[in-house]
Amino acid sequence: MRDYPCNLCGSDDLSEIVCAPTYMAGRPLHVCNACGMVQVAHRKTPEEVKAAWADEMYRADQKTRLSDTTYTARMPAVHARQTFAADFIDEAVSFRGKSVCDLGAGEGDFLALVQGPDYGAAEAFAVEPSTANCRLLDERGIPNFVGIAEEFIEQAGDRANSFDLVTIIWTLENCHKASDVMDAAWRLCKPGGHVAVATGSRILVPFKKPLQYYIGPNADVHPFHFSARTLEGYMAQAGFRKTDVNRFIDSDYLVMVGEKTDRTAPISWQGDNATAVLGFFERWDKETRGFYMEDGPNP
Repeated sequence: MRDYPCNLCGSDDLSEIVCAPTYMAGRPLHVCNACGMVQVAHRKTPEEVKAAWADEMYRADQKTRLSDTTYTARMPAVHARQTFAADFIDEAVSFRGKSVCDLGAGEGDFLALVQGPDYGAAEAFAVEPSTANCRLLDERGIPNFVGIAEEFIEQAGDRANSFDLVTIIWTLENCHKASDVMDAAWRLCKPGGHVAVATGSRILVPFKKPLQYYIGPNADVHPFHFSARTLEGYMAQAGFRKTDVNRFIDSDYLVMVGEKTDRTAPISWQGDNATAVLGFFERWDKETRGFYMEDGPNP
């Protein structure tokens, strides 16, 4: 465990969100005073985060779906959000006839979906750290790399700069450095290709659930919490120009699509006001206590 600076802008000037430790088993959550990015500054190493997803969330020592009893893409809520993301991305850039690389592909349900007749992707490739999940990907006939995006890009060879579309579906928030994953996406995209990111984080829009369902004790494996502005910042920093974003203000999802540029010119972006973010969490905590809890937080 160590403290890291803001992953978006690099600033060391971070403020703690006062109410967060109550919901996060004593762990702190921070907002960057320079750009408003919300993140867990005190977190595990890259190797430990990878191991958590590969061997704890999806245990590599079992051939069956451990996630049947914990987490699986076949849960109705997860299937619904993947379908929502697929529909929005398809409307923005169309999957039909395209090559798609999914970073953090899980059990492969999203790639199987977009290769189906409704979307018509021509090629699917998965990058996934869990060997158990990669066995499932093999069974579904989806080519895959066992590891994380940063490892894949180091040995991608002719797969670099070869994909029409790179998707990051409810994964960017769960990595050690979101900036490294976005950089890997840029390196995998063809010139003029696109990246699509889907997440559930929506800072500074009306909150629709109690705070303990948004932040919890699993801070090590979910260190990043995006607003539309900070997600656009990650795209810009990586070299993607935002082209499409869903109407997230009245949705549980945030889905953003960006076009790859040649990185010869910086792309402007605007972060969030840290004071506003801190106030947002203060109000969220107050309303959570007032409407959902009798005796205080109980994650």
